Amino acid sequence: MARFFRNMSTTTRLLSQSVPKNGVIMPPWLHDITQSTSAAPKLYAWTPENLPNCSADGESQSATPKDLQKRIFILGIGNLGRFYANSLAKLGQEVPVTLVLHRKSLLEHWVSEPGIELTRYDVTERISSFNVEWWTEQAPAHGPVREVCDGAKIANLLVATKAPDALPQVDRLRRYLDGNSTVGFVQNGMNKLWPPYGAIYSEHRFPPRQHPNWLVCVTTHGVYSLGAFKSVHAAPADIAMGLVLPNPDTAGAADYLTEQILKAPELEARKVPRNALWVLQLEKLIINSLINPLTAVIRCMNGHLFDQPAPGLKKLMDMLVDEASQILQALAQHSSSQDILTGVDSAPDADLSKEALVERFSAAQLNAMLQRVGEKVKENRSSMCQDVMAGKQTEVREFNGWLVQMAEFLGLEAPNHKKLCELVEAGVVGEQNLLEAYFGKK
Repeated sequence: MARFFRNMSTTTRLLSQSVPKNGVIMPPWLHDITQSTSAAPKLYAWTPENLPNCSADGESQSATPKDLQKRIFILGIGNLGRFYANSLAKLGQEVPVTLVLHRKSLLEHWVSEPGIELTRYDVTERISSFNVEWWTEQAPAHGPVREVCDGAKIANLLVATKAPDALPQVDRLRRYLDGNSTVGFVQNGMNKLWPPYGAIYSEHRFPPRQHPNWLVCVTTHGVYSLGAFKSVHAAPADIAMGLVLPNPDTAGAADYLTEQILKAPELEARKVPRNALWVLQLEKLIINSLINPLTAVIRCMNGHLFDQPAPGLKKLMDMLVDEASQILQALAQHSSSQDILTGVDSAPDADLSKEALVERFSAAQLNAMLQRVGEKVKENRSSMCQDVMAGKQTEVREFNGWLVQMAEFLGLEAPNHKKLCELVEAGVVGEQNLLEAYFGKK
């Protein structure tokens, strides 16, 4: 436990450095952006043609303006990126797709073994009909030198990175985005551009009324990795999709990307009103903020939390749900949520009224939802558990950290979720150590 106490102060500081602006308490990420005056970088699009000793087949990847209006760029080719790419590719050549890789070695790997492999119901298919690019500030020394999107604007971008990287990567691309761009996020956790923060970010980074249409895809499919460009679609489910922050002048520009996602086979996507999307993402956040970090610390399958858990573990889960319930109930009644519940792209629905949401976000209702989901996923290992076992960065700040920061925004406290965030980031392992951190030694 010693390492936990050494790291705890750092995590606590990062979770609590919120700064007020115009009456809004800003989280650290937004405060840093509003203080920044640096220009967005010029980026170069490397292709296989830019690799030394590479005899890449095919034509140049320079695109026509018409092609760029239809082309979908997928940024981040992890499990969800592969899943979306595989499905969109089945729409044919009329919907061109470019995979945007995050390091040069992946571009080299693609050249040696091109294609995305996706296994579903024990059947594996490989699709290689993609353009592939690596976007970097370094101009290539070999082959054609091209700027991202040939210096034009990106019309359709799907962001499939891990949650902590999503907005930083989009922010890096902002010189290639404008009011006619649609940016879709497919990560777990709450999207950072929901009110009250989305308008502040957009106003700071884009000219007036020139921010993209921000789209969110709440994805409940279960996909796990078998290595680079190889995944298994283990748990087919669905996608709920809608605009988080539409551009009032160009909202129709989002129709193309939305329609392709709706048509793509296997995605099982549906378009939902903005208020319903917000509620669905909040409910998924609660599931992720319980199952993921607890299984990450205990190093267990999901079912361990639900199949007759020890009294101490059950007590802790109830504490976490109670705390989350108070935050969500307060958020549903806060003035910042009014635009989501009744504004543009929201549908009148008695089940999404403030009063109905207070009941829906009650501890009893959240616990019932958690038990239903837990039964479905009990044979799985959570993504956060897989991440900590592989020594990778987790998304705990996007789940529990979001609850901590939202509690601060609402004038509440979330000590139990804050501690769980600290435990995960300190690398604490084992159910006994987890319970001792909350209840002390017995």
